[in-house]
Amino acid sequence: MGLAACATPSSAPLSLTAASVRRRLYADDFRQGLASWLIEREDGLGEVSAADGAMRFDTPRGATAWFRPRLTSPVEISFTVQAVSAGGPNDRVSDLNCFWMATDPRSATDLIARPRSGAFADYDLLRTYYVGLGGNGNTTSRFRRYVGNGERPLLPVHDLGAPEDLIAPNRPYRVRLIAAGERIEYWRDDRRMFALNDPQPYREGWFGLRTTFNHMVVRDFEVRSFAG
Repeated sequence: MGLAACATPSSAPLSLTAASVRRRLYADDFRQGLASWLIEREDGLGEVSAADGAMRFDTPRGATAWFRPRLTSPVEISFTVQAVSAGGPNDRVSDLNCFWMATDPRSATDLIARPRSGAFADYDLLRTYYVGLGGNGNTTSRFRRYVGNGERPLLPVHDLGAPEDLIAPNRPYRVRLIAAGERIEYWRDDRRMFALNDPQPYREGWFGLRTTFNHMVVRDFEVRSFAG
């Protein structure tokens, strides 16, 4: 169907009733290419492509794909993501990462208008929520709130490293990101891994998929308006 424009930490699944999820805003099954995405690749290396109903990152360096529409809270962003381990040169199983509600103070009204190099340090000046799932060679999973001046604070409760917090090779995970006013959450399958009550929330911005030296496959991307 391609891109469509449509009308406290816990292990319990988030209740998404008909009243709470109002309508689907966007969906992308990646069968119409990547026109809805801005691709940034470090040193121009590696490949980010769309085929067989998936977006595929196969890269020896950093790469980010930004969804072009600007999103406004309250919103839920969801997608299925998998780290491929099949003997390829980039099959490292690491860094199933994402930004959401991101803005760039250097181009405050349009993050897409100021492309970055793809190198991770080039994102330090964003104002955004960020999860690095299976970072540092699949030894950590971390949630950060970037503040827009190069600082990326990390709370101890948001610095995880147990085996259940990391990535299993070739396993697809359903990720859901919530930005609903002060309520900021990251869900993987039926587990809420990260939660933040943000008194100064980022209420609008862009979503980006991110990895480095990895072979990552993304499917079934959706954005829904959200209340509650």
